[in-house]
Amino acid sequence: MSDVLHFSRVSVLRDGATLIDRLDWDVAEGDRWVVLGPNGAGKTTLLQLASAHLHPSRGTAVILGETLGAVDVFELRPRIGLSSAALAERLPGREKVRDVVLTASYAVVGRWREAYEDMDAGRADELLSALGVAQLADRRYGTLSEGERKRVQIARALMTDPELMLLDEPAAGLDLGGREDLVRRLGLIAQDEDAPALVLVTHHVEEIPVGFTHALLLKDGRVVSAGPIAEALTTATLADCFGIALELTRTGNRWTARAV
Repeated sequence: MSDVLHFSRVSVLRDGATLIDRLDWDVAEGDRWVVLGPNGAGKTTLLQLASAHLHPSRGTAVILGETLGAVDVFELRPRIGLSSAALAERLPGREKVRDVVLTASYAVVGRWREAYEDMDAGRADELLSALGVAQLADRRYGTLSEGERKRVQIARALMTDPELMLLDEPAAGLDLGGREDLVRRLGLIAQDEDAPALVLVTHHVEEIPVGFTHALLLKDGRVVSAGPIAEALTTATLADCFGIALELTRTGNRWTARAV
């Protein structure tokens, strides 16, 4: 059994629809996975499972050695770093950027009566610096650009020194410069041996950072291919996944795809 994620014959059923269909998936410590697929493929549902915000309808989901359905998810979730659109919508716009990051320590959004030590504030500032937004620490989160917010969300996801980090379309909505800068920074995290296991969801192969080791391709809730990235991500598997004739190119450690 994998030490980070172990999904065995996992299915998620909602209102008669099958969102995830008998999925088998293992993520080991040190793995960096990209999850690719078209809209409706089940990618976001998969992250909801992996972040312990959703239980499978069938099958077994083990996260960091704990089986969903037999663990207190409120104790499990702080061990998982999460950056997603759903979480971003809950972050208070009036909150200072440093506090947006700090509150991850208690797995809450919005400061209230929690007590933080100087070392907590120091770690928050270090993470903001690593993501290139240290100068924004005292700004109100609601005043930031979309690109700046994405970086703050990732800093927040790293705040608790998680064992697993989940990123749901971190480059969505960014312009070319913002995307490339974020992908570069995520590549630095991916290449850090001390970084947690990473799972990044995206629609675009151009957003795969350097250092990612594995790929999972989903279509209609089912696995098209999964494994080491050079084996799982090919012209044939990508074309099958998106249902269109494609040309996949790898230049150095980056990928591009276009219709043919």
